[in-house]
Amino acid sequence: MPRLPDQPPVILWFRQDLRVVDHPALNAAVQSAAPVIPLYILDDETPGRWRPGGASRWWLEDSLAALDADLRERGSRLILRRGKATDVLRRVADETAAAGVYFTRRYEPSHAEEEAAVARDLKERGLACRRFGGSLLFEPEDLRSKAGAPFRVFTPFYRACLARDGIAAPLPAPTKIAPPPDWPASDRLEDWGLRPRSPNWAKGFSPTWRPGTAGAVARLEAFLDESLADYAEGRDRPDRKGTSGLSPHLHFGEIGPRQLWHRTNHESAVRENTEPGGRSFLRELVWREFCTHLLHHWPDMTDAPFNSSFAGFPWRENDAALEAWQKGETGYPIVDAGLRQLWATGWMHNRVRMVAASFLTKHLLIPWQEGARWFWDTLVDADLANNSAGWQWVAGCGADAAPYFRIFNPVLQGRKFDPDGAYVRRWVPELEGLPASAVHAPWESDRRVSGYPEPIVDHKTARHLALAAYAEAKQGGAG
Repeated sequence: MPRLPDQPPVILWFRQDLRVVDHPALNAAVQSAAPVIPLYILDDETPGRWRPGGASRWWLEDSLAALDADLRERGSRLILRRGKATDVLRRVADETAAAGVYFTRRYEPSHAEEEAAVARDLKERGLACRRFGGSLLFEPEDLRSKAGAPFRVFTPFYRACLARDGIAAPLPAPTKIAPPPDWPASDRLEDWGLRPRSPNWAKGFSPTWRPGTAGAVARLEAFLDESLADYAEGRDRPDRKGTSGLSPHLHFGEIGPRQLWHRTNHESAVRENTEPGGRSFLRELVWREFCTHLLHHWPDMTDAPFNSSFAGFPWRENDAALEAWQKGETGYPIVDAGLRQLWATGWMHNRVRMVAASFLTKHLLIPWQEGARWFWDTLVDADLANNSAGWQWVAGCGADAAPYFRIFNPVLQGRKFDPDGAYVRRWVPELEGLPASAVHAPWESDRRVSGYPEPIVDHKTARHLALAAYAEAKQGGAG
């Protein structure tokens, strides 16, 4: 589309969509033929519990740098500003005489409120406000049960997704993004202090991760080549390279769900013996959609139990046990390996997340909100919808939740999914010398283990107490 003389620019407000491929808001801005001002706002001013945690901020620095490089290849650049979104957008619009703001929607309660405030402010000022999808396959309002209500159970939600018309193909990245005549001032990324300095608790992150779209694409290709065929079973094995590792890239929007959906379907069709793995992987992608669907319709699920009968559950305060869990010093190797992997790399294997979460909520009877807060600060893929729904699922109080009486035995879980003990030995080096038969229950070994703690609770006793607490809560809820 030809550009009109002296056409005012539009602001493209980047949020959790840090890519140029399959970006509906970016494509619409480019097609408007107006100059485009890409803008990212870091809000450290607005009060709220769910600001990005430390690990997310670590990721964000390289992700923003990668996005800026992708924009510069197309004749543009990324402008960085700090502050409240409404204030920053107003200032940048005034400085540049912008005609409007384009952005991708978010679904967290605070960000939905932010979007409404931005829309009101822009309307009062006579500026265009255009909001787009792009982070999901289906918008939460578009999927309803036969009764017309939001879904509360995953399986019918999954079936409804599969029954919908085909998912649109990803949009290509624009080859050129028209710059404004004059660029507004930008903060320097290094001045934001997103990375820890002293102590540098994230020193192990860099060898593990490569934030940005190029890193996302490389990880996708490796997953399709190495793990797709065995994904259905391999995804439960922390001792193997069986998962995609795409969750942080997807969370930050460095790669879009439509890209993953179409590429996985294509590879499943052309590669032998990959169809079961592809189907299993896409089911996990729909689980992500389900979590966001829940958060959109029940925004208080970040703090309150989805199942109201758990409102009076007799949780316990136990700071010493919580700290032992956070440090990976519970005396249960599979749990400790997971928490140490999390601290070292900003990520924990999904099967181990379930075991560790079950241990905190059911062996220690510590509220699931404490675990959710720890994951929020330490995971590079910390996602409010997934985090909240996942913790509630394990605790037994969420939508489509595991029954509360399903209490993972950490020893049996370790022996089943890490049978040779390779995962435990990697992250709990104190147990390096133990054979596979003893590595998940070192207290049963005749060999002396130096420096590793005794179990902080007995499994059988903890299970009995958890079931008694569940019975108490159920009786109270019935009353």
